[in-house]
Amino acid sequence: MITLKVNGQEHSLDIEGEMPLLWALRNEIGLTGTKYGCGIAQCGACTVLMAGKPVRACSLPASAAQGHEITTIEGLSHDGNLNKVQEAWIAEDVPQCGYCQSGQIMSATALLQRTPNPDDSDIDAAMAGNICRCGTYVRIRRAIRRAAGKA
Repeated sequence: MITLKVNGQEHSLDIEGEMPLLWALRNEIGLTGTKYGCGIAQCGACTVLMAGKPVRACSLPASAAQGHEITTIEGLSHDGNLNKVQEAWIAEDVPQCGYCQSGQIMSATALLQRTPNPDDSDIDAAMAGNICRCGTYVRIRRAIRRAAGKA
């Protein structure tokens, strides 16, 4: 048994400890907002926050997440209200196909938690590991600036 605390709720799962956190979230808990992209922690589609830091759920064993607060895209909104990054994503019309966006939003949220007023180099460094095949990088940067209050 593995116990995961995800979006403030504890889940006891009868799974192998080496199961990737991604599959525990999607298949066992039913939180499908975290996406499978490459499976080798390179694209960022599977990004979630563990203790406030972005991690790649596709390569992190579920057992390594025990004892840590995990936040998925579903955990960012509260009482039907989006967080400031999600609101900025909508205002800047960021998504094109949208597949990578939950990972992008999670990385941007972590950036703004640790660096509330990031400059372009901070944004570039934080978002470098999140790939967008549609190339919406300019809109992503604008949305992060908007969420930081620099729009």
